[in-house]
Amino acid sequence: MTGENFFYEFCHLDSICFEKYLELFAQKFPDDFHVIQLDNEPLHQAYDLAIPENVAILFQPAYSPQVNPIERLWKAIKKEMKWELFDNLDELRDSLQKILDKLTVQDITSLTKWQFLVDGLSVANI
Repeated sequence: MTGENFFYEFCHLDSICFEKYLELFAQKFPDDFHVIQLDNEPLHQAYDLAIPENVAILFQPAYSPQVNPIERLWKAIKKEMKWELFDNLDELRDSLQKILDKLTVQDITSLTKWQFLVDGLSVANI
């Protein structure tokens, strides 16, 4: 809701990496309670996944990326990169990092703070 953000790159993605991401995220923002909305990717639902105490996971309905705020952020990033060609992965990473570094909290809030989600969390007392 505030536009604060936390990006972290892993060399691959599995439930172990996701659990580490949650741990790092929780440490970055230890004084707040966070609701993280996720799709139904199996790695997000590992049975032994340790979820930090200041984090709650909210799964979106299956096959409904249109209700996930992060999709709008990815769309904006992809729009900026769509005509670029990269000779290697490092160039792609550098370009992506520049875009992420330019994003302000206002940019992120305007893309991701959907009132219907805020209202729903408010009704649920979250």
